[in-house]
Amino acid sequence: MVKAIQIGLGHWGFSWTKEVIPRVPNIEMVGYVDSNPEAVKRVQDELGVEQALCFLNLEDAVKGTDAQLAICTLRTEAHYPVVKRCLELGLSVIVEKPFATTIAQAKELVALAKENGRVLMVSQNYRFQPAPILAAELVGAQRFGPVNLVSIDFRRHAPTQGYRYWDMPDPLLADMSIHHFDLMRMVLGDNPKRVSCRTWNSPASPFGHNPIGVATLEFEKGTIVSYRGSWMSSGPVTPWAGEWVMDCSEGQITWTSRDHFMGKSGPDRLSLQALDGAAEPQELAPVEFTDRVGTLAAVAKVVETGAVPARFSSGEDNLYSLALVQATILSASRSGEWVEIAEVLQ
Repeated sequence: MVKAIQIGLGHWGFSWTKEVIPRVPNIEMVGYVDSNPEAVKRVQDELGVEQALCFLNLEDAVKGTDAQLAICTLRTEAHYPVVKRCLELGLSVIVEKPFATTIAQAKELVALAKENGRVLMVSQNYRFQPAPILAAELVGAQRFGPVNLVSIDFRRHAPTQGYRYWDMPDPLLADMSIHHFDLMRMVLGDNPKRVSCRTWNSPASPFGHNPIGVATLEFEKGTIVSYRGSWMSSGPVTPWAGEWVMDCSEGQITWTSRDHFMGKSGPDRLSLQALDGAAEPQELAPVEFTDRVGTLAAVAKVVETGAVPARFSSGEDNLYSLALVQATILSASRSGEWVEIAEVLQ
């Protein structure tokens, strides 16, 4: 069993407390932390958490428990200082994306985790679904040869779907596209080289910042990704992972993932279509722990055994996903100029 404390019990953190943590069998919760007494009282009243396990600050929680892992589910701006302090106190950490506000902060956290011999994982939950896992395996095995072009579409109409972060800067690229950018890296088994991006708003939009964008991304092995995303689309809704068409030298791989919303759900889907052949739907192997449960189960296993699995989203690995977000934002601010990933990582 891995002994853990959770830090951040607000709206999203409470969701982790209620829906995610109890589903990971090798996690033993020894503490819950939030500076807001009302948030602490809520987990006690609604979830039956013992008062003795609740703390109003991190220092007391660490002194009062023998925790090995910190589950950081705070607001984004609190990620860097809290994760840093957790690592300094000797804890391994899993944290929601983005795990830092700047590349410099992210690099500092990665270095600190290495220095202290601790695990730092970013909860990139879209990785823990059957379709992208199979897509990554097919690309790795060169099922249809090299991947030449990837086309990705994400379409949602936020005003009719309960979205509420109207004033968030870069609501598409920073809040949503980071999932798609991370999946690009995982599925292609490659890192980005440079990007060009344009974003804009629509007249009827309640967003204060641009919710629509297009980007062209060039990867190190030569694959080009054409990405189109919108929070203001009036077209057919896509699953959360978007709709992917991967054009290879000898055929196509098409897939989509996380087709669920507000109580409705559908399975992941993946089809193979050989050159001049018909599309053939593939049977997807079940994933034992999916989505956020998958990320927490993965980090618990690494803390427990020291063995790092394939496609593990460590802080060091996630630097490139964070860099993609910052590079696309920078390119959009420069009216679509190409931005080298190396420039952002520096």
